[in-house]
Amino acid sequence: MTEFDGLPVLRSPVLIASFEGWNDAADAATAVVDHLRTAWQARPIDQIDPESYYDFQVTRPTVTMSESGPDVIEWPTSRFYLCHLPEAEHDVVLLRGIEPNMRWKSFCDDILDVCHRLEIDQVVLLGALLADVPFSQPLPITGSTQDPDLMRRLSLAPTKYEGPTGVVGVLHEAAEHAELDVISFWAHVPHYVSQPPCPKATLALLHRVEEVLDLPVPTGNLEADAADWEEQVRELVASDSEIAEYVQSLEQRDDEPGLEPLSGDEIAKEFEKYLRRRGGGPAAR
Repeated sequence: MTEFDGLPVLRSPVLIASFEGWNDAADAATAVVDHLRTAWQARPIDQIDPESYYDFQVTRPTVTMSESGPDVIEWPTSRFYLCHLPEAEHDVVLLRGIEPNMRWKSFCDDILDVCHRLEIDQVVLLGALLADVPFSQPLPITGSTQDPDLMRRLSLAPTKYEGPTGVVGVLHEAAEHAELDVISFWAHVPHYVSQPPCPKATLALLHRVEEVLDLPVPTGNLEADAADWEEQVRELVASDSEIAEYVQSLEQRDDEPGLEPLSGDEIAKEFEKYLRRRGGGPAAR
């Protein structure tokens, strides 16, 4: 237990982190942290100095109007929030981040320094990726951890992905090297409805967080939002016969190739292969 800039003593705090950008399809992962921040009345406690990690011509600061006084410039950065949960065995620290444009290793070192000062020994990383999965079925959650008991307890499907990674993957490895208990969860978002939000994916991630913490997590409006999202997607899919048949083929598929992330080219190729199989693709014209 430790004191941190005037904070009360924290009880075996757990870090839950997500990052805007490549790791956050349909904003599903950052929506989890945003939801918990509101539900648990989290308060800000620290942030990463953005100067060394962002190209401000790419990730620009924003100006906020102020009712009294000058306008405020908000710089893109990664912020830590504390959730004090009297009914739980652990306090929770939330990290709502933005994938940096440069110096990823130093960025991860800064995060791990905060973990060290707060005596955090468990890290939960959240991400979301595009996949060829049917919207109408439970959205898959894959996970990665070096703890085989935790994998079994959570009935996680291990990822076999090889390829480009984002800051979630880099931070996961850095946390392992720092001898922290770390687990990453990835929600699989249907690539044909990739525009945010995707409350169904957010809810699926939230349930995984609940299992790790062994603590009921308030879902608020997420369940209703997920049901509304699914109904809206159902109507959208029904209005396009090609997409409807494609989704039906995903529902009937026996294997699970959709449990790995897809690049934009792979998504296009997958859909073109489907069109060719039904005689409507470019090769058939």
